[in-house]
Amino acid sequence: MVKKGTTCLILILVLSISSFSFSQQNKIEEKKNELSDIKKQISALETEVHKKSRKERETYATLSNYNQQSFLLEKLIDKIHDEEQQKDEEIRHSQKEIKKLESEIKRLKVNYSKYVVSVYKYGKIDKWTILFDSDSFEQAILRIKYLQKFSERRQKDLEQLKKSKQDLIVVKERLKKEKREKEVLARQKEKEEKDLMAKAERSRKILAAIRNDKKELKNEIYAKKDAEEKIKNMIARLIEEERKRQEEARNLAKTNSNKNLKSGNPNETGSYDIDLSTDSFTSFSSLKGKLNWPVRSAKVVRQFGENRNSKLNTVTLNYGIDMKVSGDKNVKAVAEGVVSVIDWIPGYGSVVIITHKGDYRTVYSHLTDIAVREGDRVKSGSLIGKVDESLEGNILHFEIWNSRDHQDPLAWLAPK
Repeated sequence: MVKKGTTCLILILVLSISSFSFSQQNKIEEKKNELSDIKKQISALETEVHKKSRKERETYATLSNYNQQSFLLEKLIDKIHDEEQQKDEEIRHSQKEIKKLESEIKRLKVNYSKYVVSVYKYGKIDKWTILFDSDSFEQAILRIKYLQKFSERRQKDLEQLKKSKQDLIVVKERLKKEKREKEVLARQKEKEEKDLMAKAERSRKILAAIRNDKKELKNEIYAKKDAEEKIKNMIARLIEEERKRQEEARNLAKTNSNKNLKSGNPNETGSYDIDLSTDSFTSFSSLKGKLNWPVRSAKVVRQFGENRNSKLNTVTLNYGIDMKVSGDKNVKAVAEGVVSVIDWIPGYGSVVIITHKGDYRTVYSHLTDIAVREGDRVKSGSLIGKVDESLEGNILHFEIWNSRDHQDPLAWLAPK
């Protein structure tokens, strides 16, 4: 029993180590590729700025470039933070393995030391001694078989002891490596955070230099016009993806139903990396005229629909409303939903789209310090991020969509 128990324990340890290492290695490679892609994008944007003259750098285009770099840096820092958490998990796993191996080594040492003490006290018993000391030939055969099994077990214990000691050395070395990698990640995150602060400072300086420049104000307005089409396309893509998911779920349910009828097994359900279902949420349509405002204190400076700027002689179409925020810059979800998109769009900067029940979606643009991730399930009042600064000040752009139809947010938000 001892032999079988030891073998099973070691086999479980080996399998758990190998399967854990394989899955972790895949995750590490994926994260490395993601980090590499983000770094390449930042590098390309930085190169673009360096190619410009000093005068050319004080433009809305450069401001937009730095804002995009800031968005990517925030994303990069989040990814590094995720890697740190993953590394913590690996370290905890290695420490657990070390504890198990040390416990196994201790047990094997105790067993083997008992055998050594027994041999020291009574000496090794050979087959002839057993034969002559036995009352019968059958008893002698049984004793000899027992002695053989006992010796084999002790030999196995000795071999396993050596192997466990080697495994312990390997795992301890891996733990040291994991701790070093975590230190590297911590330094990398600190560097990126400093870089993010530097980019924010450059953005503030450019803003101060071009804030009253009519040409640059027009450039921002044109960028917003293009941004509206990009958001419209994002909404269309989300609708199409949702349709495909629902169709896949129906097909999977049908397949499982047929399979279960034959096998008698309980129903199986499909699963996704991110749960985008909204069935458990409160009806969004029932909240019309009652929605909380996404910011505490704001003045609507651009209404839903067509807006004329007599100063700049421009007419733009607004799919939502623009709110100038004063005081508290925190942006909160107006209703429970699932974060479907976090992206950056020229003109609107960092954008978060939340999907609600009944094919409704809310859009929050001009954000910074984003506090959510794609796939997060948020409640009404959950923090999404903060309002970023644009040429016109701290402006939050907010939209409500029902399928492909944009709605007037003022018809949905609670009267002030």
